Amino acid sequence: MFIPEHYRNNDPTEIRNFLKNNSFGILINTIEGKPWGTHIPLELTQNKKGTEVLVGHIAKANLQSKNLANGDQVLCIFNGPHSYISSSWYTKEEVPTWNYVAVHVYGTVKLQSQEELLDALHQLVNKYEKASEHPISLNDMSKKTMRQVTGIIGFEITINEIQAVHKLSQGRNQDHAKIIDELEKKGPAEKAVAGEMRKMMP
Repeated sequence: MFIPEHYRNNDPTEIRNFLKNNSFGILINTIEGKPWGTHIPLELTQNKKGTEVLVGHIAKANLQSKNLANGDQVLCIFNGPHSYISSSWYTKEEVPTWNYVAVHVYGTVKLQSQEELLDALHQLVNKYEKASEHPISLNDMSKKTMRQVTGIIGFEITINEIQAVHKLSQGRNQDHAKIIDELEKKGPAEKAVAGEMRKMMP
């Protein structure tokens, strides 16, 4: 993606924390010359070889699964907080803009075995059930319910390149306090952008 250099995020730790905290992404490949995307959890982890990968699964009924093969190159998009920024918050006249945080991951597909898929599903459910008042486990599911697993395919994506952007009014340091103050008056998304801007302040 296009990233002006002053908006580029090159901090590996920060990027990986972002991917772990914003793991609901968009898997994109090409089907008969047409871009195709599916919104799914894509979990950042390491495979048995210690290689950093994204792990996910999609329905076999999804046309994308029929065009996903070992060695395929795919793009995964992850979005963080974003918000409209009014130029009425600036000290000098300027056009309005949009602040946002996003990461693009390019990688190579490897389809999972049934055993690898089940292991990944257990890890996924356990991760998100931790905060539940009454957590469930796939181990407690009936064989009938678990037969639904036959309707999906699992895969891991070896990461080839990561592009990360945090466009947070860099270059407008004189306006940061006012922008943050205005964002804090609005909803959760705007408050989240304000929080990201605070992290970048000296």
